Amino acid sequence: MLERPPTNERLRPRGNRNFSQYFVLVMAVVYMGLGLYLLLSSVTIFTLPSTPRRILGALFVFYGIVRFVRTYRQHLRQSNDE
Repeated sequence: MLERPPTNERLRPRGNRNFSQYFVLVMAVVYMGLGLYLLLSSVTIFTLPSTPRRILGALFVFYGIVRFVRTYRQHLRQSNDE
């Protein structure tokens, strides 16, 4: 019979795992940067009124933080534990 690797080795993702981890981290930073830009930019740059612009900026910052924390917990801490 053929020797099959254990299940955890077969289910482990292959390929450019490091690239995807860092891409997700970079995108989290991009979301936070976009949110900060929307929060701190002047009203004349965008045609969006100030209240919706601030809400959208805060949502981008919050979403970027959530993505960063999730990615850190899922990928980077797991790599350090192994």
